Amino acid sequence: MTTHSFTRRLVLSRSSALIGAAASGALLPALSLAQTGKVRVGLMLPYTGTYAALGVAIENGFRLAIDEQGGKLGGRDIEWFKVDDESNPAKAVENTNKLVQRDKVDVLIGTVHSGVAMGMLKVARESGTLLIIPNAGFNSATGALCAPNVFRTSFTSWQTSYPMGKVLADRKLKKVVTITWKYAFGEESVAAFSEGLTKAGGKVVKELWVPFPNVEFQALLTEIASLKPDAVFAFFAGAGAAKFVKDYAAAGLKGKIPLFGSGFLTDGVLEAQGAAADGLETTLHYGDGIDTPRNNAFRLAYAKAYKLQPDVYAVQGYDAGLLYASGMKAVKGNTGDKAALIAALEKSKIDSPRGPWTLSRAHNPVQNIYLRKVVGHENHVTSVAAKALADPAPGCKM
Repeated sequence: MTTHSFTRRLVLSRSSALIGAAASGALLPALSLAQTGKVRVGLMLPYTGTYAALGVAIENGFRLAIDEQGGKLGGRDIEWFKVDDESNPAKAVENTNKLVQRDKVDVLIGTVHSGVAMGMLKVARESGTLLIIPNAGFNSATGALCAPNVFRTSFTSWQTSYPMGKVLADRKLKKVVTITWKYAFGEESVAAFSEGLTKAGGKVVKELWVPFPNVEFQALLTEIASLKPDAVFAFFAGAGAAKFVKDYAAAGLKGKIPLFGSGFLTDGVLEAQGAAADGLETTLHYGDGIDTPRNNAFRLAYAKAYKLQPDVYAVQGYDAGLLYASGMKAVKGNTGDKAALIAALEKSKIDSPRGPWTLSRAHNPVQNIYLRKVVGHENHVTSVAAKALADPAPGCKM
C-alpha cells in the first residue's frame, strides 16, 4: 500500500515550518526527543466492570511482547500511561483526551467495547495520534471510518461471525434464533452471521436483543424454548457470556437446541462456565489448542509471566505489541516521522500464536478463522472455517 494522502498532507503542511525551525536550530531538541526520549505508550482499557479481565489480558499480552523485545521500542525506553475506559462510551472522548492532550502519548492502545473505541477513533482521526485497536471489532473502524493512523490487531465482527452461518447450514441447521446485547458489536455480529447463513440457504427466524450490559436472560430463554429453532447463535463476552451459557444449560436447553456463537462466547470464561460449556462450538481467529511451536512457546511464556493461561484477548494484546515494535524497529524509534512509521506498520508480517497474518489495505488482519469445540477447559480447534479471511472493508477510502 502506498503512503496515504493523510500522511502526505501531514508532512507537506509542516514542511515550511520544519525548514524554518531547523535553520534556526529551534527544532533540534524536538527532533532529538522524537528519537531518544522515552516512548509514551497510552493504554485505554477496561479495568473495572464486566470486561475488566479482558483489559488485563490485553495489557499483559502487550507488555509480554515488548519484554521479549528487550523492554524497549526502537531502542528507546518506555513510559506507560493508563486510563480505565469504564466500558462507558459517554466518557470515551474525555478519557482518550487525557492520554492525547494531557499525557501527549505517541501511541494509543485500546479498547474492548466497540462503543468506547468509536470515541477513541474520533480523537485519533482528529489529532493524528497513532491508534492500535487490540480488540473492538466494529466494522467501520477499518471500513467507512478507516484512517492511515488507525490499525487493528484483532478482527471485525464480520470476520468472527460470518463463517458460522455456513457451518450451521452445512449441518442442515437452517432455522436459527439469534441472541445478543443490543449495541454496535452485537448487531454487527448477528448481521454477519445472518449473511453467511442466508447465502448458504438458511434463515434467521427471530432476533432477540438484551440491553447492554444486562445479564437477565430468563424471559428470552423461555421464548427460545417455545420457538423450537434448529439452533441458537449468540454473541456475549466476559462475565455476560459466562452467565448466559450457564443460564442456557440451567433452562434445560443444552442438549435440546444446539448453541453456537462467535468465539467470545467461551473465550476466557471456560472456568466460570464449567460443565455448561462442554461441547459448545464457536468460530474465532484463535484457539487455545493450536498445536504449533509458536503458540506453545507463547502460552508457556505468558503462563510463566502472569501465572495465568492466555486467551484470545492476550493474543490480540501480544500482537499489538509485536506490530508496534516492528514499526518502531523499522524507523529506529523515530516517532516523529509518522509517514515512515505508518508505512512500516503496513508492511509488517506478524508471526502470531494464532498463525502468521498480514494487514489488509484497511489495516485489519487477514487471518484464518477456526472452528473450535469446548473440550474440558480448552477451546479445541477442530478445523479452519475460513482460510486467510479478509474483511471486505466497505466504505474504506484509503
